[in-house]
Amino acid sequence: MWVERLFRDLCSHVMALTDLPAGSEAGFMDREIRSGEGWSERLGAALATCRVFVPLFSPRYFASEMCGREWFAFAQRAIHHGAVSNRNAEAIVPALWVPVPPSQLPGPAERLQFNHNTFGDRYVTDGLYGLIKLRGYAEQYERAVYELAKRIVRVAETVRLDPVRPVDYRVVPSAFGPAGGRAGLGGQGGAPARTLHVTVAAASRHDLPEGRSPEYYGESALDWNPYHPVSQRPVAYVAEELVKNLNYQTSMSSFDDEAGHFDSKQPPTRPEILIVDRWAVEDEQRRRRLAAFDQESRPWINVVVPWNRYDHQSKAKEDELARRLEETLPVKMGQGRAACRAAANGVASMETLGQILPQVVEAAAQQFLRHAQVYLPAGNTHTERPRLIGPMGMNGPPAPPRAPFPPDVHRGPAGPGGPDAPDHSTDNDRGDADDSES
Repeated sequence: MWVERLFRDLCSHVMALTDLPAGSEAGFMDREIRSGEGWSERLGAALATCRVFVPLFSPRYFASEMCGREWFAFAQRAIHHGAVSNRNAEAIVPALWVPVPPSQLPGPAERLQFNHNTFGDRYVTDGLYGLIKLRGYAEQYERAVYELAKRIVRVAETVRLDPVRPVDYRVVPSAFGPAGGRAGLGGQGGAPARTLHVTVAAASRHDLPEGRSPEYYGESALDWNPYHPVSQRPVAYVAEELVKNLNYQTSMSSFDDEAGHFDSKQPPTRPEILIVDRWAVEDEQRRRRLAAFDQESRPWINVVVPWNRYDHQSKAKEDELARRLEETLPVKMGQGRAACRAAANGVASMETLGQILPQVVEAAAQQFLRHAQVYLPAGNTHTERPRLIGPMGMNGPPAPPRAPFPPDVHRGPAGPGGPDAPDHSTDNDRGDADDSES
């Protein structure tokens, strides 16, 4: 009931602040949809077309897997927009339904650059739920809702995310991480942060194979941009944003810069993704290092091979380069789930990268959990189960850092209906405090 009132008040302000035609829909709230009315399809369309996503922060919101899936689906659009335009696309405008301690925010929420103080002191301490429930705070409620509506309109007019093809958000992962493991995952709570390492095996523009165009390369491997000119950002940084949207903290490095010998008998400290340019095997020294890497048993490291179908040089040598890479990485190219094998055999577009990378990350994380070090708790070891050490374990001292590669061998008010529509997404398993708007 109270969320519906907030939704109506926000839509009323948005209509007044914009030139939307009378009678048009300023926002969308999935709670208005009942079973049998195409609920999933309409929500998918909302997330694919709305201008702004407004999550209503509360502890229950971040405990909801469905809320996390909605966040993930919308955030993927912003990441794609940022890669294409080379501009940050902050189209998520959070609202405090119930104040949430920073230590309970998952990484994607913690990283939002948003100042709630401009909406009023009482809003910060009590949230919209407190203001709307208590009669004495009616004026503070009106101010907070009006300021929120102005922020929604401002963001909608400046960011202008392009619509995308709707996805079934029920099959996408949650941006808040696995169920039961969200508190503290932003790195401030009692639990360790989930971490993942991204390594890029590619040349720089200074050591390209003979005849290879430098337009796809930069000063280091991390500057490799295989999807140029569609993407304006290197693939490593696009992948980093995609991984962060899965509630991980990330680190990145160049395959060429990794130093120190990896001891395959030591347990891993994090799941990892190796992004490989097929042209990298044209350098014999790098090819040998990749081949040595392939001989180590490290199933928690998955390979992703971006491949631009519109790169004419790569297209002309596709069969040759693909064969050489398969000969260099025979284990990695055939390892793991179907999604992992598909990623290793060529990801033809940035859109496909956004769809397949979450599956590759999940597979790497599961392999990490199978191989990570465990320790026996103090006391009676027969009454407690062993627990993981490291960034995805519950507690215990972290394992020492290592170099992962060997050295050179030599819901809520949501708005698809209008350009400035607030979007609010909810799910049947949530109460009023579990909504989101966009």
